[in-house]
Amino acid sequence: QLDKNQISCIEDGAFRALRGLEVLTLNNNNITSIPVSSFNHMPKLRTFRLHSNHLFCDCHLAWLSQWLRQRPTIGLFTQCAAPAQLRGLNVAEIQKNEFSCSGQTDSAHAQLCSLSSGSCPAMCTCSNGIVDCRGKGLTAIPANLPETMTEIRLELNGIKSIPPGAFSPYKKLRRIDLSNNQISEIAPDAFQGLRSLNSLVLYGNKITDLPKGVFGGLFALQLLLLNANKINCVRADAFQDLQNLSLLSLYDNKIQSLAKGTFTSLRAIQTLHLAQNPFICDCNLKWLADFLRANPVETSGARCASPRRLANKRIGQIKSKKFRCSGESCPQPWTEDYQLNSECNSDVICPPKCRCESGVVECSNLKLTKIPDRIPQSTAELRLNNNEISILEATGIFKKLPHLKKINLSNNKVSEIEDGAFEGASSVSELHLTVNQLESVRSGMFRGLDGLRTLMLRNNRISCIHNDSFTGLRNVRLLSLYDNQISTIAPGAFDTLQSLSTLNLLANPFNCNCQLAWLGDWLRKRKIVTGNPRCQNPDFLRQIPLQDVAFPDFRCEEGKEETSCIPRPQCPQECTCLDTVVRCSNKHLKALPKGIPKNVTELYLDGNQFTQVPGQLSTFKYLQLVDLSNNKISSLSNSSFTNMSQLTTLILSYNSLQCIPPLAFEGLRSLRLLSLHGNDISSLPEGIFADVTSLSHLAIGANPLYCSCNLRWLSSWVKTGYKEPGIARCAGPPDMEGKLLLTTPAKKFECQGERCPHCLIHGLFWAPSRAMLCESGDCEVALSGCSSNPCANGGTCQPQEGEEAGFRCLCPVGFEGPSCHTTSDPCKEHSCENGGSCVPSATNYTCLCPAHYTGEFCEQPPNFCSAELNPCQHDSICISTSRGPRCECAPGYVGSNCSEDFDDCQDHRCQNNARCLDEVNGYSCLCTEGYSGQLCEMPPHTAGQPGLCERAECQNGAPCVERGARALCQCLPGFGGPKCEKLLSVNFVDRDTYLQFTDLQDWPRANITLQVSTAEGNGILLYNGDSDHMAVELYQGHVRVSYDPGTHPSSAIYSAETINDGQFHTVELVTFDQMVNLSIDGGSPMTMDNSGKHYTLNSEAPLYVGGMPVDVNSAAFRLWQLLNGTSFHG
Repeated sequence: QLDKNQISCIEDGAFRALRGLEVLTLNNNNITSIPVSSFNHMPKLRTFRLHSNHLFCDCHLAWLSQWLRQRPTIGLFTQCAAPAQLRGLNVAEIQKNEFSCSGQTDSAHAQLCSLSSGSCPAMCTCSNGIVDCRGKGLTAIPANLPETMTEIRLELNGIKSIPPGAFSPYKKLRRIDLSNNQISEIAPDAFQGLRSLNSLVLYGNKITDLPKGVFGGLFALQLLLLNANKINCVRADAFQDLQNLSLLSLYDNKIQSLAKGTFTSLRAIQTLHLAQNPFICDCNLKWLADFLRANPVETSGARCASPRRLANKRIGQIKSKKFRCSGESCPQPWTEDYQLNSECNSDVICPPKCRCESGVVECSNLKLTKIPDRIPQSTAELRLNNNEISILEATGIFKKLPHLKKINLSNNKVSEIEDGAFEGASSVSELHLTVNQLESVRSGMFRGLDGLRTLMLRNNRISCIHNDSFTGLRNVRLLSLYDNQISTIAPGAFDTLQSLSTLNLLANPFNCNCQLAWLGDWLRKRKIVTGNPRCQNPDFLRQIPLQDVAFPDFRCEEGKEETSCIPRPQCPQECTCLDTVVRCSNKHLKALPKGIPKNVTELYLDGNQFTQVPGQLSTFKYLQLVDLSNNKISSLSNSSFTNMSQLTTLILSYNSLQCIPPLAFEGLRSLRLLSLHGNDISSLPEGIFADVTSLSHLAIGANPLYCSCNLRWLSSWVKTGYKEPGIARCAGPPDMEGKLLLTTPAKKFECQGERCPHCLIHGLFWAPSRAMLCESGDCEVALSGCSSNPCANGGTCQPQEGEEAGFRCLCPVGFEGPSCHTTSDPCKEHSCENGGSCVPSATNYTCLCPAHYTGEFCEQPPNFCSAELNPCQHDSICISTSRGPRCECAPGYVGSNCSEDFDDCQDHRCQNNARCLDEVNGYSCLCTEGYSGQLCEMPPHTAGQPGLCERAECQNGAPCVERGARALCQCLPGFGGPKCEKLLSVNFVDRDTYLQFTDLQDWPRANITLQVSTAEGNGILLYNGDSDHMAVELYQGHVRVSYDPGTHPSSAIYSAETINDGQFHTVELVTFDQMVNLSIDGGSPMTMDNSGKHYTLNSEAPLYVGGMPVDVNSAAFRLWQLLNGTSFHG
């Protein structure tokens, strides 16, 4: 049994020696390919599982399809994971010609495993010791990597944690790059033993804490980049082993203070970046100023954030005596100067603008958009109600609040809770999310809230509850879902809420169809306070309490039973989506693809064919990162980035930008990184960054900057906060050519002659304010038609090359035409679908949809099969398509709406002058006197001759009909065979019914499969034994297996799934001496192995199914072999 491991490949011949193997389970691993004939040496194999893997069904796996077809009873649910056209198909059902290889692309899947030295992951490329897994959508660090690798590149993925010993096996590693992931947790020994590592890159993640000893033993490390994280404290000994470190970046974090001696062991340090941290310059930070004066290595311009008298001053330039602590020498809690100690575990100051008293942190009514980064460790109650928080991020903040009991987030705008947002909040007993904008709930949102007792979700927009919504909340007693939009709840949705005593479901529009039947029954049986929730649909049940609706009245119209409650995240086919990260890179896109999830936070559009910033970007209000690099964008407008208040990273590098209007970046107050690298920008208008107050990094290198007096403001601006890293150089005037923007004194930026701003175009100087194209910077000679200011309505004039004084106007939004005189028609290139009418407005348009169509662009067709629109008659199946309804007629009916009864007598075969009678989907023959048979083909009987049915001897009450020259036994339900002599299924109606099997061969080695349908919670499925036993029973809806082959004490396992929903479920039991495997509906098996002395069950004792005799039942119940003695009903 090898299931539920991390096996990614199988060596050729791995199982060759196991000729006697009978049971092999490889399910729930990471297997992509299997060598030919790997399982051909196991003639006794009777149980085999390979489902839930990542099989790549190319030509190398064709052999497996034939092998499985030859063995139809094993290897069920073995499915392809790739390529896309075969994903989800059963391997055994795929034809040989469908297993194809396309050459190089599939070569990686054909490689043999070499487990001794690791292997290159299928999605990565490996050469010269470098493993390159950049931008592959990974959520975890791949296992079993090549042991000889010297560098691994994992940047631009969705990795969330670095587990223990993640890199320890790879002793030759010299460089690790994990930048731009989602990492919030690092195990203390993640990098243990990497004595050759010299570069570790971790910037652009969500790291809040550096575990004790995480960099221990990295004696060769020279480069450590931790910038752009959320680190809020650094232990004094964090860097004690890094004697050879030359560059350390802690730039752009949340650090308020550093313990004395933090950098003492960095003997080789040459560059230290500490800027963009909210340092509190009190007496605790005096040592840092002394250190920086003695070691001028800090080049990013670290500054104080508080107290106010020192705000924005360079730490290294402040005199020691200015670093003072107010009051006592040992600062008090809740004061501005109370700081962390070296272990980062003492209390912190009260968050800005909040009030902190007696364990209560009061931050309500402050217009906050996120939870504060630093909250006192002693907090017991956190009040964040009446703010503007929209997303709860998984920052790990609650791991540092061990005393927290209550969180109030009511009256915010919360529409998304990242999985793990409450990780570490096991002490919290109350969570209030009343009056927010949640549309769905899943268990990952509440992970970590193990002790939660009260969960308030009133007044949200939740539309349905599925059976994974509240998994893990076993201690919740009160759950309020009052006043949402819930229409259906999946069976078993509340089963994991073991302590539930109050459930408020009032004020929800419940659709009381067959899918909600279980809830009425559940509410009647459970002693839970509910307030009597009522049906809204269908009409005949409106306002009737669910508990009062009879089970048969919960009914579905035929063909409408299937509706799923689980939200399916959208993703355009051109892109890949991981959580809220959408990657559409290098797809030759010219327009934004449709179907991008509305909650997207990171959008990668690099390497495409965009010529302008897509206008629809402004509809994605949660965007934090946009990458538009390597496109063909030549201009920006003042509205290119509207409504993007949460944007922190904007990458526009390697485009064709020349001139940027002054308000292009208006409103981007959260922007921290802006890359304009590699464009054709020669100048930027003063004030362009006035709104970008959070900007910490500006990349403007590889641009032809014209460093005249018009760019002096930029020179001063980048120097104040070291916002430009010292890459951008001047391209002109000649005496400034090659000089760095960052280090050249501002006074060197001079104008010769007239001062006008310039954008360098085709080697000439463009002065927008004068509409002139000039040969030199003084703009005295006009060379183009722009000198007459031909562009109206604020349009920007661009001169055209050539002898003719041509020009081109770049018109603002709302205007068009050669001179921007014409009011543009936003509807010219509208996206309204399905015949929707475009209604123009000043700068945009809206779509007026035809009847029943909805959506912003009328893209959502109506449900043509709803009760009011369904045209299909006579119980036909209605299928709603984009073109309208399509009717699949019931047998016997024809026509577009199935209204016509087909005349089946047109081609009848009645014989001997019989008359044909038309019926629905058939006909019958009315025989003349003496004739019989279905077609009246049987002549009158000769006296004394027995009929066909008299000779047929149908059994078990089966009626007989004569069909032509033969008799046919019509078996009653549960029977089969030519004479209905075989028992196929049993309907257990009476409480004392059971089946008894004797003379069990090879017992207890068996593979038993039961198809079970019941609505009861308890009942015996299978029992064998006397003093030793095996029992399979339903217990509270779960399947319980108890097994005692004489080893004592007996063992038991329970299925995670419940099966008492009235539907058929498959219960599979594999027994092999002392081992038992249980699988429900082909899912992951559970295993019980009774160790100890080897015994087997008594094969002489009968095997009972569905119940057992009263005396056997009493004995089993008395010995605790059964938890309930109830017979099975179903």
